[in-house]
Parts: sequence; structure tokens; C-alpha cells
Amino acid sequence: MRIQDLRQRLQTLGANPRHTQRVLRLWAQALPQDGGRRELTSFLPATLVAALPALSEELAGIATLVSEHPGEDGSARLLLALADGQTVESVLLPRDGLCVSTQVGCAVGCVFCMTGQGGLVRQVGSAEIVAQVALARSRRPVKKVVFMGMGEPAHNLDNVLEAIDLLGTIGNIGHKNLVFSTVGDPRVFEALPRGRVKPALALSLHTSKAALREQLLPRAPRLTPEEIVEAGERYARASAYPIQYQWTLLQGINDGDDEIEGIVRLLHGKYAILNMIPYNTVDELPYQRPSWEQAAAIARRLHQRGILTKLRQSAGQDVEGGCGQLRARADNPRARRVVPIRADAATSISAASADATLS
Repeated sequence: MRIQDLRQRLQTLGANPRHTQRVLRLWAQALPQDGGRRELTSFLPATLVAALPALSEELAGIATLVSEHPGEDGSARLLLALADGQTVESVLLPRDGLCVSTQVGCAVGCVFCMTGQGGLVRQVGSAEIVAQVALARSRRPVKKVVFMGMGEPAHNLDNVLEAIDLLGTIGNIGHKNLVFSTVGDPRVFEALPRGRVKPALALSLHTSKAALREQLLPRAPRLTPEEIVEAGERYARASAYPIQYQWTLLQGINDGDDEIEGIVRLLHGKYAILNMIPYNTVDELPYQRPSWEQAAAIARRLHQRGILTKLRQSAGQDVEGGCGQLRARADNPRARRVVPIRADAATSISAASADATLS
């Protein structure tokens, strides 16, 4: 379901643009439609007033809670059901943040991500994206929304941008508190500067080596790390806000001295922040997270070389809630394991993956 569908539905109920904005604003902010001191009939058409109870129930049913998995860090991973029975994940983050999903599944197929193992099922509509925010706000305040959950936002660009536009206006989320995360699709760099809401941009880098990146992100656009950073720098300067480069730290794969040198080469002097996130271990996948001490040492070395680096903890470590893991457990409790990638084997990964699937 798209926001445009809701607008058309409201129009058929007699709503003018101001009425429509009111209904959508209250929904996105998880506020009651019948709140306020004035009688609704004094400023809304009678047909809309009569339909509000059923409409409110319908809006609440766009995304409903299946299960909640609180973490000791103050986060909570939510498994949500959409109206057609498909499920997605949202994550309530510490400090009033929320991570939302933009697709059911994902087509990029990042080898370390549980979501990518099942491929793309369908797109998530713009109303379904906002519904994740509304549901979260019914539980706790949400002042920041990151589009980093299940899915690649660039592959669902129209719906994601429609949701961002609403959240950044009547949804009462600051523009730079809306974070669009992508593996680096060229369409993003064309579309984001044109919007009236210009979100912050997070680019999934994960390695400074083009060949290794093709193996880690097998169906991402074939942009080299240098090309991704160049495009990111243009948007950073245009939006007057630094790019957040995402680096999932995988033990023995992208945590070596060569990668540290590669990061310095790519990001020194750039309007950028490096978010280094130790891998959130998934039982069904063979990759490992380095120790916190190892990760902290890497971050310190980068700081010493002039790279602004934030070492971040992936939310929900203690509930084994890696992205896509809750949905995978619900759909297939006996998900298969796959073969790990070695940092020194980027040219032979395809053969190794074909030969060595583990049960």
C-alpha cells in the first residue's frame, strides 16, 4: 500500500488536502484521530468523520506486531506482519531511533546478511514503511528513522522517497535524522538531491577492494569503492552533511592492515564519518565478529590517521537479532549454513561456494 493510495481513499471520503494532511499527520505521529478540544464535525466533512473509526483500524492493520525481542542495550527487535501475511523487521534503537525495512527480503544478496539469503519477495509500500514508524511511536518516542533494515532502499526508490517526504514534513522527523542507506546505486545520487526532503546518506562500503566487494555484495551495482566515495562526496557537499560510510567488521576478511590503509586512502580529507560495526553473528552463517578490543584498536588507528570513526554496537546482540534473522527463524527454523569468504580468496570464491555448502 502506498501513501498515494491513502490520499485517494481520503479524497473519496470528502477530504480536501488539509483534511488529508491532518489524518496522515496524526497517523504518522501515532496520535488519535479524534483528539483535540473541537468536535470533529466542526472542521471535517461528515462522511470522513463517520469513516474515521474504521479508517483508524485499517491504518493500524497495515503493520501489526508479531513478536518483540528486547535487548539489554535498550533496543528491541520487532517482527511485524503486513496485511498480506508477509513479515518484516523493525528495530527500536537506543536514544529514540528506529530502523525500518523497505523490502520483504533483498536482492543484493550480501553474503553476511540473513535477509539476502532468501532473495527478494516483494517491495514494501510507502504506507507500509510509515506504518512501521507509527507502530514504533505507539510504543516509545521516535526522533530518528534509518532505512537500514531488510531490503535495499534504492531498489524500492519511489516508495522510500514518498515515505521520507511524509516523515520529513508532517511526520515531524528532522531531515538529517532520516538516514537513507544504500549499497551505492547510481539512481540514489540522482534522486536524493531533487527531493524537498534531503535525508542523510549512508553508503555500505565494507571493503576498500573492488574484487572483494563484488564477492561480499554479489548483486550490488558494479561501482568501485573509489566511485562510491566520489559520488558520496558530491552529495555530502550538496547537502552540507557528511556521508556515513558503513563497514561491517568481519573477522579475518576486512579487518587487516591492508584495509586500514585502504580506508585512509579513500576517506582522508572527505566529508565523511566511518561507522564501523562489528558483525552481528548469525548462527546460520559462518562469519565471525572480531573482539571488541580488536575493533576498538582498529578505530583508534584510523583516528590517528585522521579518519573520523565511530565504533558502533549492532543492536540486539543478546537476542541474536541480526537483520533478517527473526523473519528467517519464523519462516524456516532450519535455515542452511553457507561457506565463509576468506580475505585472500576473492578470486576463487564462486567455486568454493558451489562446492562446500554445509548442512
